[in-house]
Amino acid sequence: MNFLFVYEAVAGVHLSHKTAGILSTIFDIGGVVGGILAGYISDLIDARAVTSIVFLISSIPALVVYRLYGSISMFSNVFLMFLSGLLVNGPYALITTAVAADLGTQSSIKGNSRALATVSAIIDGTGSVGAALGPVLAGYISTRGWNSVFFMLILSLSVAGLLLVRVVRNEIKEKVNEGKWLWFSGIVH
Repeated sequence: MNFLFVYEAVAGVHLSHKTAGILSTIFDIGGVVGGILAGYISDLIDARAVTSIVFLISSIPALVVYRLYGSISMFSNVFLMFLSGLLVNGPYALITTAVAADLGTQSSIKGNSRALATVSAIIDGTGSVGAALGPVLAGYISTRGWNSVFFMLILSLSVAGLLLVRVVRNEIKEKVNEGKWLWFSGIVH
């Protein structure tokens, strides 16, 4: 997923299409680091949904800060673009890869490679549809101004987080019941 926008100007200097393209690559680099970091953290705490929702929730203020301060200087733009990519693409990488791998260990799918392939294709295809529709929607919405694009991104991240709440709750309960997260037992019953 490529970042949908790079400011037309950084520190009052208008950017060429080439420079804007290079800057948007920083988002993808952050996404690679985010995918690795999300995978490492989820393995460390053994909780993929919790990791994903923390990244998603953290990406919302990162986008707001990018909108407010990304045009101050080239350094702020690059740093905030990298951070946004890390936080937005981390859950995407985690969900598309780890969930498909987890499905392979399910007793109902064991030995049925066609079912696993179908579920993996659905997960990957859904991500591809989002990646295709996002820029089209952003292009349409950008005619109303960049604040509208940022609002669309924040709304999308919020919906993704809300869709994970039930899974996160179940994951936390499971960890508490297993005795792995005893420090969390007073918060969730």
